[in-house]
Amino acid sequence: MVTPQAIENRLASLSKEVDDAHDFLEQAEHGYHKAKAEFEIAVATERLAFAGEKLRVQDVQDHALIRCQTQYRSLNQAEAVVKAARANSTRIRTQVDIARSIGTSVRASLEI
Repeated sequence: MVTPQAIENRLASLSKEVDDAHDFLEQAEHGYHKAKAEFEIAVATERLAFAGEKLRVQDVQDHALIRCQTQYRSLNQAEAVVKAARANSTRIRTQVDIARSIGTSVRASLEI
């Protein structure tokens, strides 16, 4: 049987999860933006290394990307972490909404 106390306990634990998820998302966003800056600087540096050579723009970009593949992979991994953190935050928010709805229902049934 679901009791108001059990719902309050669940909401309290979800509150802690929300705080933890927020902290993790903040760290993930920081890591993403750091990786993005490093990648963009590395690519720009590599593109400038081809200045004066007779290459198509796409060739220069491709060469720069190949030479910066480590930073590119780091950027994509950081982006995946941010997306996962956002999905987790959404999951927790949904659980909070469900717990609130159940709490309302339990309170209403106890008043009858």
